[in-house]
Amino acid sequence: MPIVFAPLNKPLRVVRVSADDKTKKHLESLGISVNNTITVLSSGGGSVICRVMDGKLALDHNLSTKIFVA
Repeated sequence: MPIVFAPLNKPLRVVRVSADDKTKKHLESLGISVNNTITVLSSGGGSVICRVMDGKLALDHNLSTKIFVA
């Protein structure tokens, strides 16, 4: 499921990132890559605030629909 529809405060595993290579590399540098754990802290209006490793990230609607978790 896309991260925008993920439940709050539950550790999830990234299963796929469907974006271009440049965007994938940028997300990987931020800690979002396949098999990494991510937790959605807040979601609203398509934007998502999530915890990745020890930090928090805000993802806009465009990016949050391209990150798939399980």
